[in-house]
Amino acid sequence: MKYYSFQIVIEKEPEDEGYYAYSPTLPGCFSNGRTIEEAKRNIRVAIEEHVASLLAHAEPIPQNENLVHVEELTVGVPE
Repeated sequence: MKYYSFQIVIEKEPEDEGYYAYSPTLPGCFSNGRTIEEAKRNIRVAIEEHVASLLAHAEPIPQNENLVHVEELTVGVPE
């Protein structure tokens, strides 16, 4: 079995209670879920299916070596 690593981004849906998940490395590959955990499970399935499709069509599997971590950072600015 060959393993690939993909960074994912999970964002709060602006118009409902759910979360939107995607991988910047795989344009067009996205999913969602009611919770962050569900969104993570769903994007894993979406990525597995996306990679399977790329392999079935003899397409390369993109790997992004630059993006390694995404997190929220809060800073204070004097008024």
